[in-house]
Amino acid sequence: MAIVRDAAAGLRALQLGATLLQLRDPSATARAVEREAGLLVETAGAPLLVSARVDLALAAGAAGVHLPEHDLPVADARRLMGRDRMVGRSVHSVHGAVDAEAAGADYVIFGSVFPSASHPGRPVAGLEALRRVTAAVRIPVLAIGGVDGARAALCHAAGAAGFAAIGHFQR
Repeated sequence: MAIVRDAAAGLRALQLGATLLQLRDPSATARAVEREAGLLVETAGAPLLVSARVDLALAAGAAGVHLPEHDLPVADARRLMGRDRMVGRSVHSVHGAVDAEAAGADYVIFGSVFPSASHPGRPVAGLEALRRVTAAVRIPVLAIGGVDGARAALCHAAGAAGFAAIGHFQR
């Protein structure tokens, strides 16, 4: 999953191998996010998730929404999105992952697994914590935080279904 700020970045990420896009720009206006989401839905050819905005995901016809850990409850997002669209949650613990699954999340993003340029100085969870999370839930777990090509293989070996990244898709 590539985490992108706009349609142009999303299209570049797809060229670099992303198979799922998350549109995330907390500084953008709702109108700007809706415009970029609409462009990606029309042109990307890959599922789009809108970060933290169920209303904009629905308005743009996105494949789903991705929720930060302390955002709208997953059950509420699921009720609004319906069963046909994806709902994901960022988590930082086994407990968070189990709760997200129980509330109806389709997947979780766990991390930071490694040191991350986008979140410098933050503590890292590591591969053992990733293993514990993947063992605790049945839904896909995506690793995030400092993941590159080589580290993606380590995350996969720890049970991750894939990875989410910002920098990896900005080359």
